[in-house]
Amino acid sequence: MWRPALFPGRIDLGLGRAPGSDQATARALRRTLDSDPEAFPQDVIELVEYLAPMEPGRRVTAVPGAGSQVPLWILGSSLFGAQVAAALGLPFAFASHFAPAMMMQAIDMYRRGFRPSAQLERPYVMLGFNVFAADDDAQARLLATSVQQSFVSLRSGHPIALPPPLEGYENSLPPAARALLADALSASAIGSPETVRAALAAFIARTQPDELMLTSQIFDHVARLHSYEIVAGLHVEAAFAPHARGARGAA
Repeated sequence: MWRPALFPGRIDLGLGRAPGSDQATARALRRTLDSDPEAFPQDVIELVEYLAPMEPGRRVTAVPGAGSQVPLWILGSSLFGAQVAAALGLPFAFASHFAPAMMMQAIDMYRRGFRPSAQLERPYVMLGFNVFAADDDAQARLLATSVQQSFVSLRSGHPIALPPPLEGYENSLPPAARALLADALSASAIGSPETVRAALAAFIARTQPDELMLTSQIFDHVARLHSYEIVAGLHVEAAFAPHARGARGAA
């Protein structure tokens, strides 16, 4: 908890049930993979208590951490995270940028089941969204082939580092792989500024998020920065949910 103590008011803490990555990497990062995932809600409650102001009789004190009341988020790509966030009255971030299948159902479940808490009075939803923006549609589609290659390799059991773009990659894939990409990357905008603006507006209108987390998994750093610059300059004619903060970027 040292980072929030050093940088108060600048860090949100995202909590998820899944260890992430492949099994070998997850085992290297954790002491055990045998813990009960269903104990996750109780773990969150315990952490909230550690971050709360000190009270007499508490047996364990988090130093630093006690009294910091770091804003907590529940992260998820399924209905389980939506239920936990709603029950505990915490903001909910859904991984729609790579696992959008349950997005609409999770949003609805979270908003309908939300119970106000000391941290949050009303539901607050953040959605992940991919942006591959370039000066024209053709260039943007080429840039997006890097993440397409990465997704296909990952789902085939052979994870790789983000590769350079590959001309004609999607057309070279079998129908099953193209369908996989269409599903996994459905929360995406790929194209010129106008194409991206329209896709963003449609996504916001459909989901009514309070906030978006934008990611541009583009191989070339200069092209990635340009993608973010294009989005930052857009005027998107769609309304976020009430009390929304808008969008933030993920490098």
